[in-house]
Amino acid sequence: MLDAVRRRRELALAAEQTADLLVVGGGITGVGVALDAASRGLSVVLIEAEDLAFGTSRFSSKLVHGGLRYLATGDVATARESATERHLLMTRIAPHLIRPLAQLLPFSPAVTARQRATGAVGFALGDLLRLRAGTARSILPAPHPVSARTARRLVPALDPARLRGAVLAADGQLVDDARLVVAVARTAAARGARILTRTRALSLHGRGARVEDALSGETFDLRARAVVNATGVWAGELDDTIRMRPSRGTHIVLDAADLGDPTAALTLPHPGSISRFVFALPQQLGRVVVGLTDEDAPGPVPAVAAPTESEIRFLLDTLNRGLRAPIRRDQVRGAYAGLRPLVDTGAETTADISRRHLVAVSEGGFVNVLGGKLTTYRRMAQDAVDRAIGLADLSAGPCRTASLPLVGAIAAPTAPARALDWRYGAEAGRVLARARCLEPATPIAPGIDVTRAEVEFAVRAEGALTADDVLDRRTRIGLVDDDRARAQDSVAALVAETLADLG
Repeated sequence: MLDAVRRRRELALAAEQTADLLVVGGGITGVGVALDAASRGLSVVLIEAEDLAFGTSRFSSKLVHGGLRYLATGDVATARESATERHLLMTRIAPHLIRPLAQLLPFSPAVTARQRATGAVGFALGDLLRLRAGTARSILPAPHPVSARTARRLVPALDPARLRGAVLAADGQLVDDARLVVAVARTAAARGARILTRTRALSLHGRGARVEDALSGETFDLRARAVVNATGVWAGELDDTIRMRPSRGTHIVLDAADLGDPTAALTLPHPGSISRFVFALPQQLGRVVVGLTDEDAPGPVPAVAAPTESEIRFLLDTLNRGLRAPIRRDQVRGAYAGLRPLVDTGAETTADISRRHLVAVSEGGFVNVLGGKLTTYRRMAQDAVDRAIGLADLSAGPCRTASLPLVGAIAAPTAPARALDWRYGAEAGRVLARARCLEPATPIAPGIDVTRAEVEFAVRAEGALTADDVLDRRTRIGLVDDDRARAQDSVAALVAETLADLG
């Protein structure tokens, strides 16, 4: 259970003691490193300048995917690794947070004959990787052709004109990417890791860091036998020898009703491409997320990246090529952008840069872990911890995370009866039963499927310290500005009430 009281206590202890491993960065890679190390018996401190999942990790397409795009570009190794990690996540690590998502590639004028052929072949090769990873077809059904009628039942907004059926495949979908980060962090904390948000690294070296407590303004030193820099696109701010080349991935948020409440993800290739796609992905809270782009993002790294109007228009234009009634710009309910932490290889475009991760020792004596994908976070963490153990000659057990369930995991999950079950798994009953607020099962605001109990749980158990933490990284209400405005006052009041009760 992560809360403000535990943070204060563990921050004081971290300043007094020497940890085996100091992890810098509270995104999916950093919390993955913390869990891997803690589960091997190492003492771990993780520091994060802002909040868990503050950066790139909350701005993904929320897919745990098998690497179809990597197959299309010939990067078989990355595709194989992605399929293996997807299998572990869906069957052992976090089956409560991930469910199969049907993906529909229509045979319509929006998709050329070449794109249809390569898409169908790609789906088939992806199924071979599924088979190699050991994922049962009961979890991820094999790709197969479907009729135009079935295609329109799954995606009602499809243009029926000259629709000649479709190929239907399946991939893994997270209920939310930020929720995965929080679950990994809490699992690491359960094994003794100290998870310290609002604690900024001012400088790093091989035996620790100079840090600042953002809440008090106090600066002090943290000591460790080994250090891992897992700050993603900000890694160069702590190691000036790193050459990062961030790539901006933008998504737009639509009302699911505007697309006929689809039950499958519509997959449309970029015009002229056989390896890049726009996906319209059904989400929680009655939304569909459409993405994504891959654009160079040079210059200083912002705290939060901003979508550009040209990217929003590109996504709409690509999506509308396959729809009966085009989605208008004023129907876009929200938009977000994340920066991929790519290592600069001198490639002509960021789309040509490999998504393989890189683990290397800096001149300052700490380990940098760079690149990679959300799906492969566990393997990235394993490689980073292996390197840190060897560098500092630490005594540790073998990696255990391939078979270590996250908090809330259910051994054999069934289709969730309610959103609460999908978001919390085995903890869903605890969220309501342990709530102390009035009317815990009541929505936090009219028309928003998030209960008051979930807001309280975010503060009592998930490390949320502010209303923004809840709105933007525990519930994702903040993805739509209108929803944020409706819920803001109620969330802020309940967060303040819960913090005061904690003391």
